[in-house]
Amino acid sequence: MNQEKIDRINTLYHKSQSVGLTEEEKQEQAKLRKEYIAAIRANMRGTLNSISIREKDGSITDLGKKYGNVSDLQS
Repeated sequence: MNQEKIDRINTLYHKSQSVGLTEEEKQEQAKLRKEYIAAIRANMRGTLNSISIREKDGSITDLGKKYGNVSDLQS
């Protein structure tokens, strides 16, 4: 999500607090918020899928491959 859309989310929020939003603006705000949440989730999933843990026996467990359905092709 680009900075322009984030700025628009903030603008709509501030307008809703001061004078209120039209129905069109409410729909736009809802759409932008969903898009923002989807971007955050995708970013978080990518971060979590890149975690590896060194086990006590010295082996390394790639949590992305074990739990995140990450294939060997993405490496």
